[in-house]
Amino acid sequence: MTHARVTHCVGGVISPVLANLFLHYAFDAWMAREFPGVPFERYVDDAVVHCVSEGQAHYVLAALRSRMREVGLELHPDKTRIVYCKDSNRRGSYEHTEFTFLGFTFRARQVRLKTGKMFTGFNPAVSNDALNKISKRVRSWRLHLHTEVSEADLARLINPVVRGWMQYYGAFYRSALYPLLGRINSYLMRWIRKKYKRLRGRKKAQEAWNKTVIQRPRFFAHWAWVPAVPVVW
Repeated sequence: MTHARVTHCVGGVISPVLANLFLHYAFDAWMAREFPGVPFERYVDDAVVHCVSEGQAHYVLAALRSRMREVGLELHPDKTRIVYCKDSNRRGSYEHTEFTFLGFTFRARQVRLKTGKMFTGFNPAVSNDALNKISKRVRSWRLHLHTEVSEADLARLINPVVRGWMQYYGAFYRSALYPLLGRINSYLMRWIRKKYKRLRGRKKAQEAWNKTVIQRPRFFAHWAWVPAVPVVW
């Protein structure tokens, strides 16, 4: 598999729409014509090309570098690489065994079949970079400080955003999102203890939390997945 990133468009900055149209001509149409049996995905300037062997990967990559030079582009020197998709059936060693595409990191991961049997697959999960960006967004909300608003106000503020993260990044290995969603719970618990004097104590706050989750299990979008994650104090 080859993970390619296009950079440096000769002639200066152009609009994303024009750049995408140009790459459709420079990359998509060219790949379909020159390598009709080699599948690929591209989003803007990031692409993944699926090869069946290391030899084919080197050949396609060399041809791709040449093609980019023809159209005044070049491949990113650090982000373009050949990746070995290591799993239970491919157990060899290689310099690169993972890559990130569209916010997901693809690498060897343990998978449990319906039969309970475990095997290693080459699968995606939310990337560390995406998690860091999401965490920064959550911190910027400063939920625990907004004691002037109600629970409903908080839900209206965060539910659409959190639900979007869950639907997109939770499509694969949703458990990778659990620590982040648990952190949102921590902010909400701090909010409860700050807003209601009678709930300043940990025990009373936890009892009120448990009661609310039972009575309104979908009040906050992420409670569908992590309603009872231990609170970080």
